[in-house]
Amino acid sequence: MLAAAARRFYADGVAATGIDTITAEAGVAKMSLYNNFSSKSDLVLAYLDARHEEWLGLYRQRLQGGSDGRSGVLAVFDAYADHAAHAYERGFRGCGLLNAAAELPAGDEGRAAVRRHKEEVETLLAGHMAELLPGRPEETRAVAEHLAFLLEGAMARAGLEGAATRVERARAMAADLLERL
Repeated sequence: MLAAAARRFYADGVAATGIDTITAEAGVAKMSLYNNFSSKSDLVLAYLDARHEEWLGLYRQRLQGGSDGRSGVLAVFDAYADHAAHAYERGFRGCGLLNAAAELPAGDEGRAAVRRHKEEVETLLAGHMAELLPGRPEETRAVAEHLAFLLEGAMARAGLEGAATRVERARAMAADLLERL
């Protein structure tokens, strides 16, 4: 059910996807869905958590290839590029977490979940930057924030263009910035 919901939420949007659509795609009765999720909001939260874990898995895979702060920063960009390169049913539409957050009202738990993901990504970047800039915590935070903004802007443009090209370009910019430190 969660996989069916994830496909529909990403392809069609959270608001446009009804419970009937999800249960039909999953091939289950509506009661089966409600036996696992108390509401559509709970299903949306599970979707957001699953997207976060999926991204963390991609990041961890990419991180295995490197051993320093530079490769760690680039692993973050590569994990986003991997997400963008996935063969989505209706093409790449950008960050699934931000797409969902844009549809949710202010104060919704789902928006908080997306914010936590984005904060975790920036924290990962800051951790890698701390390796590159030891003893320079203010500069570390500033560069991590800069990289996070670069990444988010690239994802937004990549989503509009339907391809990972902008994320790949942002990675090249990040690599160039790291070389200048």
